[in-house]
Amino acid sequence: MSIDRRPLAIFLMGPTASGKTALACALADRFPLGLVSVDSALVYRGLDIGSAKPDAATLARYPHALVDIRDPAQPYSAAEFREDAVAAMERISAEGRVPLLVGGTGLYFRALQRGLSDLPDADPALRARLATEASVIGWEALHARMTALDPAAGERIRPGDTQRIQRALEVMELTGRPLSELQQGGSAVRFPWRVLKLALLPGDRRVLHERIERRFDAMLAAGFLDEVRALRARGDLHADLPAIRAVGYRQAWDYLECEGDATEFRNRGIYATRQLAKRQVTWLRSEMDARTFDPDRGDPLPEAERAVEQFVGMPMPSR
Repeated sequence: MSIDRRPLAIFLMGPTASGKTALACALADRFPLGLVSVDSALVYRGLDIGSAKPDAATLARYPHALVDIRDPAQPYSAAEFREDAVAAMERISAEGRVPLLVGGTGLYFRALQRGLSDLPDADPALRARLATEASVIGWEALHARMTALDPAAGERIRPGDTQRIQRALEVMELTGRPLSELQQGGSAVRFPWRVLKLALLPGDRRVLHERIERRFDAMLAAGFLDEVRALRARGDLHADLPAIRAVGYRQAWDYLECEGDATEFRNRGIYATRQLAKRQVTWLRSEMDARTFDPDRGDPLPEAERAVEQFVGMPMPSR
């Protein structure tokens, strides 16, 4: 039997508000780890409060690669994430440490480990036709069409996510195949790291929803709306940018455009965050090789420590 000599890496996954950052930092206190963020909002500078980005003191003590690497005006793709994450992992491994990738963006984890499917390039004429059609019948109708053709994409892509709806319909029209089917293709190249997957998977959705609500209210108290006002004041950002479509930011942006009152905005923000958590939990349950921990049934740190100790083959330092 051949020995797997690939360097080691750890994936720490979980839905929003499940305690991933705290667990990652606690593990970094005990093992030689280098942290890499796997979060599609944390890449953007200026998206701090609404993204629950670790504060400056935490980042100073526990540096996270791939945080604050993009201006909100610059879209960031899964392909770019994969390239940047591999570079960060190579650097950490070369330093004799183990990369610990922590976050909740399932698309990024999937793109990193399995590679990206060979999807067709954008077709400007087709995109223009879809945009024109949307202006007549509405994006909800196009979302319904997409869902009829590709139910898996319809469940994953929100009705308000116009860019992804357009891309899904574009790909299906160009290839004749569902986007979700094509995205399963991935790469045949073996992932260069041997991975331990840890997942925080709350068992009681009601408790998770309560945490989400409390955290959203804490964000509001910390000045979330002022943060979005500052982004709007720049003048070069708009609601269709990926940064502004991030959960919470889109709802705040719409509210500041005078769409609805404060109570409605709060309810919409909390609902959108709960829906994000639902999608994340659904994806995590498909990661059959992950070791799961319920953060609501006791501190997950001791079990996570044992899993990491066994994986990296070194004892934890005494406390």
